[in-house]
Amino acid sequence: MPAETRGLRVTRAVAAGFDGRSAASLHPDLRTFTDDLVRPYGLALREDLLAEGAGHDYGEMAAGLFEQALPGGEPADLLILAFSSPDVRPAAPASLRLSWHCPGRPTAFAVCDQGSATAFAALRIAAAHHRTGGCRRAVIVLAEQSALHHRPAEPVELPAEHRAVVLVCEAGAEEGMRVRQQAQPDGAGALRSVRDEHRRLGSGAGLLLAAGLASHGAPDGAGAARPGQPFTGVWSLLAERLAAPGTTGPLLVADHDRRLGRLSTLTLP
Repeated sequence: MPAETRGLRVTRAVAAGFDGRSAASLHPDLRTFTDDLVRPYGLALREDLLAEGAGHDYGEMAAGLFEQALPGGEPADLLILAFSSPDVRPAAPASLRLSWHCPGRPTAFAVCDQGSATAFAALRIAAAHHRTGGCRRAVIVLAEQSALHHRPAEPVELPAEHRAVVLVCEAGAEEGMRVRQQAQPDGAGALRSVRDEHRRLGSGAGLLLAAGLASHGAPDGAGAARPGQPFTGVWSLLAERLAAPGTTGPLLVADHDRRLGRLSTLTLP
């Protein structure tokens, strides 16, 4: 289903990678929490990662980006933290801590457990919140870290680095963004759907694809996210695009979650 909000659109984005680790990665609560989480499923802990303290705190990663994303202390009304891989501080509400660092002390919460579709779900929520009249500026924080502290039930692509992206959505007089999400189990079929949607936007429209989607054959002129960042890759590409001088025209951003069979697109007029 499409979700459109007149006037609310992504106006800027800031992306950054992070080295090192957070102190929380060595806290004994991380082992206890993770063990309680995976024991019913018979999954083993990654004792090596727990012992060395691998991992980064999403709150720490994102807090330092607000000054760039919101220059001059521009206040936000809504903050949504979106992620697909677990935080190194899993029992703490990072979204609420981030709201204290974000100008405006916005209403804050988190969304997760939807794979790469989570970022698009966050944008849909921001659109819905804007329609209530209580949100002129929303901040979407997307984060992933490279450490998974238990053995997965099946092979999964882990991020190559800790990375965070902050999307700023602002209301204006222009036509707003449009988010579409639909069931699509086949990656090649997902790319065909994206090609069709991109074609309907006209010859001057830009196209940004997540790495997995682009692997099925990116159209000429499309931007493809670098492999290794399954959640933030295409959004880092968007940050580069929005920062480029003279960028105009409609833009389509697309990602496909293979495991969930979910195709998501964002159209910026």
